[in-house]
Amino acid sequence: MVSTDRLLAFAAMSFLLIVIPGPSVLFVVGRALAQGRRAALTTVAGNTLGGYVLVAAVALGVGTVVERSVLVFTTLKLAGAAYLVYLGVKALRGRGSLHAAVAEAAPRAHGGLRTLGEGFVVGVANPKTLVFFAAVLPQFADRERGHVVLQMLLLGLVFNLIAVVSDSAWGLAAATTRDWFAGSPRRLSLVGGAGGLAMIGLGVTVAVTGRKD
Repeated sequence: MVSTDRLLAFAAMSFLLIVIPGPSVLFVVGRALAQGRRAALTTVAGNTLGGYVLVAAVALGVGTVVERSVLVFTTLKLAGAAYLVYLGVKALRGRGSLHAAVAEAAPRAHGGLRTLGEGFVVGVANPKTLVFFAAVLPQFADRERGHVVLQMLLLGLVFNLIAVVSDSAWGLAAATTRDWFAGSPRRLSLVGGAGGLAMIGLGVTVAVTGRKD
């Protein structure tokens, strides 16, 4: 299996990538501001599942095809960007009724499979982690030790464990700020609008950045 030195080196590199806010972090923050703590943590769980699908794809060889194909990579990136913009517009349109929704529909909105699924889509369409896994993950697998696929899956698990801790911290911090605004319908409406704008801005950023070849 993976040597301790390789495992620690990969963990350190993963930490440096994760602490820099990317699409998943900003999406979690936007969801925390718009819907609160539970929705943020559910989104983190969805992001993590989506991220591990990318790990499995790379381990099985699919990630290499995606990373080398401009068409496939661009299609995946634009699909994820469009989804973020859609969710942002949806949050903006519903900001006026957000205060009532918190009181009446919070349990349904905060813990549902739909929120988990939305987080999953963002996680699996994250170009930042896709490129990282496709370009870096295979380099830390030691073929002389055998079971290369299992080594990659283990390394990916380490990445996702670090991401869960980091993303959850971001989401809880944002939700705490959001709780202060929740005492006023006007404040909460502004926060919901800000979360929607953040997701729209993130979608546009994802669409216009990345590989240029």
